[in-house]
Amino acid sequence: VNVYVKAFTNSPVLVCVDLARSQEEVIDPKYLWIGPDGKKLKGQTYRNPTETGKLKVKRFKESMSGAYTCTRSYKSTDPTTQEEREVFEAYRFRVYAYGEADRAYQIFVRFTTKECELAAHDRFFEELKKIVNNFISDLMCHITESSYRCLSVQTPTQRLQPRLFVTFQVNPFAPGWEEVCHQVPYTCEDATNTRVEEARNRIEEFFSEQTYALKHEFQTVPTTHYVDDSFSALQIESCRPGFGKNNVTHQSCAGCCVVCEPGTYSPNNDVTCQIRSRPRVRTYRARSC
Repeated sequence: VNVYVKAFTNSPVLVCVDLARSQEEVIDPKYLWIGPDGKKLKGQTYRNPTETGKLKVKRFKESMSGAYTCTRSYKSTDPTTQEEREVFEAYRFRVYAYGEADRAYQIFVRFTTKECELAAHDRFFEELKKIVNNFISDLMCHITESSYRCLSVQTPTQRLQPRLFVTFQVNPFAPGWEEVCHQVPYTCEDATNTRVEEARNRIEEFFSEQTYALKHEFQTVPTTHYVDDSFSALQIESCRPGFGKNNVTHQSCAGCCVVCEPGTYSPNNDVTCQIRSRPRVRTYRARSC
């Protein structure tokens, strides 16, 4: 059975019996839990099974991922011969640490302009980036991968209208983000995603206000101005190094960033664990080949 535990939280209770067997009475049951390192778990601080074979792993870390095996033994008597024998049953759990995917947003907006060859477009674009960055700097977010291009759009009135197509990414890892994360190290992804979501909302509100200002505050419409309702945002997800997504292997945790299994690695913020060409060290959460 595959079990997924969010990093630094407690695992669900693992029970050393299947559903059918749990309804039966057993005589003198004994339980032996073995961890991923091949050692007995009884007496360990974070992984101490109960006398009835239940196991909860506390403050689960990536290094705790792996196979957890429980062997249950009990006495059984043959109803015909009354001969007593010992029965052994093994249950195996593959437990994985996972984290939430880090989110960023690719923003798309358009601006009407007079013509595509205006030299002022570069200056306008730089000023726009500064304004947006100022709006979100307190959230430790910033603008990356920004660009624009000018294209002619044919309107319903059959006129050709020059438009600036602007795109940029709202990234939650501006300088200083790590210090913020140190304040909430066990829920860093949650805090990061909350910040970038707030940044995205602020930016959308900023462009919505441009529409209002054009209609109510400007007597003369600027040469380059925002196109009403042209704002759109595409969510982009990434995983931390040592984690990746695999919706085939981990169907029960689709969308999760699951710790890379032995024989695979992830050196960056990609969303997949790569297969090692020559796997030597068989560890979880490998960040290099």
